[in-house]
Amino acid sequence: MSYVGVSILNVNVSVINYQMALSEVERWIIKKEKHYVCVAAAHLMAECQKDKRLLEGVNRAGLVTPDGMPLVWLARLYGYKQVSRVYGPTLMEKLCTLAKQQCWRVYLLGGASGQSQEVARALRRKFPALRIVGHRDTPARPIPSLQNQKIIAEVNHARPEIVFVGLGCPNQELWMIENRKKLGAPVLIGVGAAFDFLSCRVRQAPEWTQNVGFEWLYRLIQEPKRLWYRYTVINATFIWLVMKELLCKKRFSI
Repeated sequence: MSYVGVSILNVNVSVINYQMALSEVERWIIKKEKHYVCVAAAHLMAECQKDKRLLEGVNRAGLVTPDGMPLVWLARLYGYKQVSRVYGPTLMEKLCTLAKQQCWRVYLLGGASGQSQEVARALRRKFPALRIVGHRDTPARPIPSLQNQKIIAEVNHARPEIVFVGLGCPNQELWMIENRKKLGAPVLIGVGAAFDFLSCRVRQAPEWTQNVGFEWLYRLIQEPKRLWYRYTVINATFIWLVMKELLCKKRFSI
């Protein structure tokens, strides 16, 4: 089953909720189809406007989930009232619940030194029967060719059904786009900050701040040096581009 998408800044964002996303991933695994999932927030949307290869690759994804509330609001504004937020870290945990039930194998790729092991420990505590068949620290930067070949060989040897990729935006999306055909795993999913939250290296924003669209402010206060550019310059760029798109749509609808 393919889901309806709404075009926002030329990115085809899936009109889905958590249950629909889980059902689609389960279908891929049962049918042995190969796909990747991009979780889209303002950062990824802005990056897609600068990189044609990234934009085309994101639009080839099996799902592009509305990870940020601004995308949910825009989709609803465009008439897709049924859309819900599908947040990367929450989707990862829901997929781990399903993986435990279905005896699927999962692999963890990403994180700073020792972080993937911390994530594996956290997931084993939360989901004791979860089959984690491998983990590998990989910092959020482009991966050298020789190292990438080793990663691909290691992942394929582990034979996971799901690979959680925590390389940060846009590195994780580019990695999935470039390596999808080389990997046997049916599902690759970029989960961004989920590794930071699960390893307790970064505190997750309270749910109420997420629901009102202010998670960015909570995270900016926690990590101003690392995130100031993303949440000021990049977010401002996203807002400007969306305003232009809305004005254009209004002009052509008159």
